[in-house]
Amino acid sequence: MRIIDLSVPLRSGMPVYPGDPEVKIRPALTVPLDGVNVLHLGMGSQSGTHVDAPAHIDDSLPTLDALPLERFIGPAVVVDARGSAERAAIGREFFEGKIAAGQIVLIATGWSEHWGTPTYLAHPYLTPEAASYLVDSGIRTVGIDALSVDPTPAQDIPSHRILCGAHAVIAENLTGLAEVLHAQQQGLGIEVSLFPLNLPGADGAPVRAIARVG
Repeated sequence: MRIIDLSVPLRSGMPVYPGDPEVKIRPALTVPLDGVNVLHLGMGSQSGTHVDAPAHIDDSLPTLDALPLERFIGPAVVVDARGSAERAAIGREFFEGKIAAGQIVLIATGWSEHWGTPTYLAHPYLTPEAASYLVDSGIRTVGIDALSVDPTPAQDIPSHRILCGAHAVIAENLTGLAEVLHAQQQGLGIEVSLFPLNLPGADGAPVRAIARVG
């Protein structure tokens, strides 16, 4: 059994979605002055590797704490969308015959390689048709190694609306999916954990995403 970290480190000045709060981490207490080390954390709920609750796009939809914990852990399948061009659409053909109801679907675009560069904003994205296919197939947790499942920037976010409308969880800014995909190609089983911070009423929260393979 092997554990693969799928999370980006939380650091001051790290990339965030355009318009989101900047991440600012600084010492609040220190051993020399206070006898203990404590950090002050300033960030948005969608910082770093995070999950979106349905309430992210509609106040009438469930918040993070209203979702069953089963949404955040379970068997996973990695769909290979690597080699996609900048701002390329990921259609339903990527998923047909490769997914099953109840799985966590992880979309490997390879875009995590561009983390921290301007190219990271030009990521591939999920088409509304693909999002609908996932929902119709019984998928309620979808992750991607990119900034969003919709284009960035975007005047509308249709794939978010389709997935969140079905009370699905969306994980974004994953990393390390190439290693998980390799394990899958070797026939190893994959279980993924995406547990967020316990924030009542939240639209989303950072996660320490991991994959357990073997």
